[in-house]
Amino acid sequence: MEAKDGSMGFDFCGVYDEVKPNELIASTMGDGRKLSVSFTAEGKSTKVTETFEAEKENPVEMQRIGWQAILNNFKKYTEEN
Repeated sequence: MEAKDGSMGFDFCGVYDEVKPNELIASTMGDGRKLSVSFTAEGKSTKVTETFEAEKENPVEMQRIGWQAILNNFKKYTEEN
């Protein structure tokens, strides 16, 4: 993953553990932490819920902000496309 301006970046890898189309993506990150993203229909909208195991190197709030930024970018992309 890389910042658009190239100011920072890091490798991100993992394995998909479970994929249910239009419902769930569950994975294990390269360091063993779990991540799940669920998609729930709410009328004409979809609620996206992401749950992740925090790593120990950075504050949890900083990680939450980072994951939220990813979701915000995903939202923007889906609304524009």
